[in-house]
Amino acid sequence: MPLSSRLGLIQPKLFYALLQLYSVMSRVSLPHDAKAGPTKPEVRAVLASKLALTGSDHFAEVGSCTGAVTITAARRAGRVTALERKGNRLDVTRKNLAANDVDADVELREAEAPEGLPDDADALFLGGSRNYEAILDHAVETGVNRIVMNVSRLEVAGAATEAFRERDILEEVVQFQVSHGYELAGATSFNSENPVYMLVGSASEDVAADGGSPAESAAQDGGDR
Repeated sequence: MPLSSRLGLIQPKLFYALLQLYSVMSRVSLPHDAKAGPTKPEVRAVLASKLALTGSDHFAEVGSCTGAVTITAARRAGRVTALERKGNRLDVTRKNLAANDVDADVELREAEAPEGLPDDADALFLGGSRNYEAILDHAVETGVNRIVMNVSRLEVAGAATEAFRERDILEEVVQFQVSHGYELAGATSFNSENPVYMLVGSASEDVAADGGSPAESAAQDGGDR
């Protein structure tokens, strides 16, 4: 089944980068269960394209849980600081991280954000909505270049979008849904997963050479890194 069918309608300029990223996302090993589902490979592929991490970046994550995003980021960024407020889930992150090959310098912190967030992060991912307004305030104060927040509930997505706008950091909101095929009566039908709302922003005043945002500029070349 083509990747384009699994991701739904996406911007053409991102397709080839996502194609390469997806092959990396699917190789993440998660032998330990955190009693909460990991971010799906297709979602991680889109997330990676928006974060556009490079070897010089310090990536910060709020809510590491299974470590799926932690591992993905640690294969592209130079440094990773991952926060998880629940000690048992942080243990799962640590175990799953050890089961994968990563290049970055990774620090795991048991903390409830915004406490414990680094002041020098280049990119920030919010895997949930807990304390998100205070976390966004921290991102603004420290000038985080790329900010991505994943939301699964419509009402929270609306409130979070307004929070991004109020802080003048919103660049785009992406909504997508992944469907997986299964055999039905000798043909193929699909099971749809819940929609994902992805908010993308920046607290940096830097502007890319082509007039776009730094994240957009880097995302176009993301598949080559």
